[in-house]
Amino acid sequence: MRDKPIKDAMTRFAGRLGLHLAARTRFTAVDGLISALRPLDSGVELIRLGPDGDGGYLVPDDLKGIDYAFSPGVSTESGFDAALADRGMQVLLADFSVDRPAQSHPSFVFDKKFVGCLTNDTFMTLDEWKNRHIPAYTGDLLLQMDIEGAEFESLLGASPALLAQFRIMVIEFHYLQDLWNRPFFELASRVFRKILQTHSVVHIHPNNCCGSVKSRGLAIPRVAEFTFYRHDRLRGQLQARTFPHPLDCDNTRKPTLVLPECWYR
Repeated sequence: MRDKPIKDAMTRFAGRLGLHLAARTRFTAVDGLISALRPLDSGVELIRLGPDGDGGYLVPDDLKGIDYAFSPGVSTESGFDAALADRGMQVLLADFSVDRPAQSHPSFVFDKKFVGCLTNDTFMTLDEWKNRHIPAYTGDLLLQMDIEGAEFESLLGASPALLAQFRIMVIEFHYLQDLWNRPFFELASRVFRKILQTHSVVHIHPNNCCGSVKSRGLAIPRVAEFTFYRHDRLRGQLQARTFPHPLDCDNTRKPTLVLPECWYR
């Protein structure tokens, strides 16, 4: 209780500045979410698509029959998208911050829009994007999403029916250190729990751009790439135990960031 007067003083000071200190998430809640996100060995081999560095991702070797891929967040790297296109997919890309993909491909379809939870001249939702191009398509899709924090609102706003169409989803999640802040945790945990209704985590790769945060025995990478695989495609449900995967590569030249054991043991 010795810290309570200090915390109360900080709260009063923050209040005078018009600020509010976020309530801290309970340890059991953070630990429970991490446990729910522990990767499974799906029984399907993981392969790497894209460059050996930032912009390359591990996915299950189960791409046959996927005709369309959605890739919001173009930036300056399109190697993963090109690899999907070379396998016969039409790849839909979207990013308001650029005028075109980093490289051209006859199977690329580009929209100069951000993906989020609203519709205006700058933004569109995932469902609107899909309905703009392939409204009647009911087959399997693939999603690769790296949109600098907007993934939470985009996924929370997506319809369950559309999410269920994605056989594979590769999503880079940002600001994960803020899981200790209860308002952010409430948002992020709903997004993860929504995905886990239809998909399992089969791989996690921490982005070594930003390090991790350690608290109460838990280490949380600030940024991490999650690979999700739809439940009906799983051939096994044992927990994955080998990290990093042999095909994992550092995103940057900074020191390697290995997935902390609390995420898989």
